[in-house]
Amino acid sequence: MKSIAIIYHSHQGHTQFIAQQIQVSAAQIKDIKIDLFTAEQLISQPELLIQYDGLIWGTPTYLGGVSGTLKQLMDATGPLWKKQEFKGKLAAGFTVSSLPAGDKQSTLISLFTFCMQHGMIWIGNPILPEQHQGVPYTQAANRLGSWSGLMAQAQHSSTADAFDFGDIKTAQLFGQNFAFNLSAYQGVMIT
Repeated sequence: MKSIAIIYHSHQGHTQFIAQQIQVSAAQIKDIKIDLFTAEQLISQPELLIQYDGLIWGTPTYLGGVSGTLKQLMDATGPLWKKQEFKGKLAAGFTVSSLPAGDKQSTLISLFTFCMQHGMIWIGNPILPEQHQGVPYTQAANRLGSWSGLMAQAQHSSTADAFDFGDIKTAQLFGQNFAFNLSAYQGVMIT
């Protein structure tokens, strides 16, 4: 059995909601175990992540980057970097903001760079935007057009109704894709 840790920071619950959508759909892939962690749970013990085969990182986009809380966890992995404890693990990222763009791309690039420095192997978002196939924009998967990771837009409302169906669908497909890739992944041995 392979395992995925979904690590996220969520101030208002929106990023947590997307993390849960990813978890539920990834769990549909056979022989995959998925655990959710808040960044706060791991800041003092990031070594707990060593046991996982895949790491999915999530954060709201704050001023064009990751949240301070997730950045604090990223910085806490420095000792793990020195030993390359995450080398060869699959990785992916997702972010949420209240605007369609909101500079989410720079947040994903920050997550990508962090994972590359740890020697992880990045899995992007291969979902084609469905609005080009006639699906109404708010219901279309990958309506925001991101291939480097998952982007979602949250309205300023409660978590239950903050997202268009298309973003929920994208999160679910993203989770399935990551878990499928992990289930087929044989790993790499670099000495």
